[in-house]
Amino acid sequence: MTVLMLATELAKRPVVTLAGEAVAQVKDVVYDSGGGRVGAFTLSGRGLFSGPLKQALPWSGVTGLGHAAVMIPDEDVYENRKEVAERSGPGGGDVLGVRVLSDAGVELGRVTDVVIEVTREAATVAGYQIESTEALGHHERTVYLPLAETLAVSGEALVVPALAAEYVAEDLPGFEDMVRAFRTRMTES
Repeated sequence: MTVLMLATELAKRPVVTLAGEAVAQVKDVVYDSGGGRVGAFTLSGRGLFSGPLKQALPWSGVTGLGHAAVMIPDEDVYENRKEVAERSGPGGGDVLGVRVLSDAGVELGRVTDVVIEVTREAATVAGYQIESTEALGHHERTVYLPLAETLAVSGEALVVPALAAEYVAEDLPGFEDMVRAFRTRMTES
């Protein structure tokens, strides 16, 4: 089963052991060095005055990720936060707020969130929630744009194939079908 969720929705999601004990909450999502997969989560303690933990939760320690919680077998799966960050390697940085350009040079909008596709095996970036420009026919509306296998990311822009603009969805439930259709079309090209 595949579930799509927004990365910002993961913040403050409880981390719960299989024994039912809430042991932490998600602070941030750490992507692998390629940027296409969730590699880990940084954590904070539970409660109003709890700060960041020195441990992180690698994706390999996650037994389930749903809309209510992140499930882990126990706290033995935690790793040192610095080691997890080093392993993820240098990335393109935070994409929130950056401009989205097609490889034809058309500005499509600005990134407002990252859409994560969660399966039993992995959590991968499926696309982006963007505030669109007139070029997409949805000026200043929130839409969802699928992610291609290869793209360029800098601190200022995210470059996507022009073809992606044909697979824009206006809501997250409809986005799953668009992602599938876009991926099929990209493999045929």
